[in-house]
Amino acid sequence: MTQYLDSEEAIAEYLTQVLEEGDTDELIRAIGHIAKARGMSQIAQESGLGRESLYKTFAPGSKPRFDTIAKVVHSLGLHFQITPVRAS
Repeated sequence: MTQYLDSEEAIAEYLTQVLEEGDTDELIRAIGHIAKARGMSQIAQESGLGRESLYKTFAPGSKPRFDTIAKVVHSLGLHFQITPVRAS
C-alpha cells in the first residue's frame, strides 16, 4: 500500500479519503503507515518528536494528542484544510 504513496499529492488524497470515512482509528493507522514508509527517524527529526514516542503514538489502540498528529502531518509536507459540507 505505502509503495503507492510516493508523493505529497498521493498521500493527501489517501488521507482525505480516510477522513471522509470518519474512522479516527483508521486515520491514525494511515498516518502511522505513511510515517513508517517515510522513515520514523526522519519524521522524528522534522517534527521535533522522539522516534520511540512516535512508535507509541501509532501503536494499535493509542489515542494520540491532536498536536502530535498535526506535527507529524506537517512533517509529511501536508496541512489540514477545512471545507464546508454541502447539502445535496
